[in-house]
Amino acid sequence: MSTTSQTTDKSTQRSAAEPDDALSLLKADHDKVKALFEQYEELGERAHVGKQKLALQICTELTKHATIEEDIFYPAVRNADPDNADAVDEALVEHSSAKDLIAQLLAMDSGEELFDAKVKVLSEQIYHHIEEEESEIFPKARQSGLDLEDLGRQMAQRKKEVVMPPH
Repeated sequence: MSTTSQTTDKSTQRSAAEPDDALSLLKADHDKVKALFEQYEELGERAHVGKQKLALQICTELTKHATIEEDIFYPAVRNADPDNADAVDEALVEHSSAKDLIAQLLAMDSGEELFDAKVKVLSEQIYHHIEEEESEIFPKARQSGLDLEDLGRQMAQRKKEVVMPPH
């Protein structure tokens, strides 16, 4: 069997929507949550039902994403090279801050005072986090020799297992 047909066979076994490695999966998550924040921004001031729904979707996506990073991706990047520890530590602190806002949003109604402000601050934090992750941590992961495809499979499986608490 030629290399080309092996590659084709391997890719056809994978769902078309399933990214093929850890960085592709994380990038797809980043793109999805950025699109959700953009949708939120486009809603009118009185679109409370739509805002509540989108905020819940944003919080759910971010929670699943943070879980797979903290459980699988960050430990692998840290273990691959001790020089990666500072970048991973900073990312974990950023996650902690985002989780605090997520918990606050999940406990609120979209019509409450400060709801929009909290979504806005969360989006700013997440955009900053994404920029740092994609420009600092992703290159470190690529250079580390990690098996990013295997890591991606583990992360995709773990993401399916994450259950959101009732809000």
